[in-house]
Amino acid sequence: MKLLQEILAEADQQKVAVGHFNISDLVALKAVYLAARELNVPVLIGASEGERDFIGVHQIAALVRSIREQDGFPMYLNADHTHSIEKAREAAQAGFDSVVFDCSALPFEENVAKTKQAVTEMKAIRPSIVVEGELGFIGSSSSIHDKIPENMSPMTTPEQASEFVRRTGVDVLAPAVGNMHGMLKSMVKGETKKHVDPVRIAAIKRATRKPLTLHGGSGTDDQGFLDAIEAGITIVHINTELRVAWRREMDSALAKKPNEVVPYKLLPEVVESVKEVVYSRLRLFDTSLKGAAH
Repeated sequence: MKLLQEILAEADQQKVAVGHFNISDLVALKAVYLAARELNVPVLIGASEGERDFIGVHQIAALVRSIREQDGFPMYLNADHTHSIEKAREAAQAGFDSVVFDCSALPFEENVAKTKQAVTEMKAIRPSIVVEGELGFIGSSSSIHDKIPENMSPMTTPEQASEFVRRTGVDVLAPAVGNMHGMLKSMVKGETKKHVDPVRIAAIKRATRKPLTLHGGSGTDDQGFLDAIEAGITIVHINTELRVAWRREMDSALAKKPNEVVPYKLLPEVVESVKEVVYSRLRLFDTSLKGAAH
């Protein structure tokens, strides 16, 4: 199986994006795997600190490893939004393919210093590990909001991005380009959509020449994704959309079978609902899949 660095380099060259989907249970993992396997495209499984605490760092690493060993499928595991060296080290030692070291809420100089330390330490554990840094705070919760969080940072500038990449040595950069973690209630209802800035993305791409990640992708309109990928986005994170699909279908399954207590009789419909979201996003992120049948 190719290294994640190779997958990202190929996506970058082809102007497609690798889908990154956060999970916190076996239902979501199964859904992501089934959708990606059906389309035969690489996929990133994300687990934040909270998600890793719930599943278990070594447990999620073992689950992903078992899928890869079974059929060689290019599924990669990312330690999403990791805020300390200790947590990053734990993930790297467990065999994660990448770590998002997130100090985006800190002042620029502190972010640079801590991220540089993370890059040095992670590469010492495993040289092939991908380390991503974040520049620009876009909120911290992949949940449903009443309004846009007030503590969001201004959008990242190409000058900041260039300096950050040069001084930290990160493999991948996650800038703030109009994106936001979570979704507004109006987005869940389909009344509004997020709008990212493709002109800014293109300028940051020229300034850094690194793969770029779009965090907080849930709720972005399809054309917005396509414009962002064309401008230089290589990885797109989706989380809240999966959680909404999980919750809606779980509620529906319970309502239809109020007396059912057997999990494996309730959860297949939830798997299918989450899978449909993943499938549609993966097809959108990779334009070569337009002819794929559902």
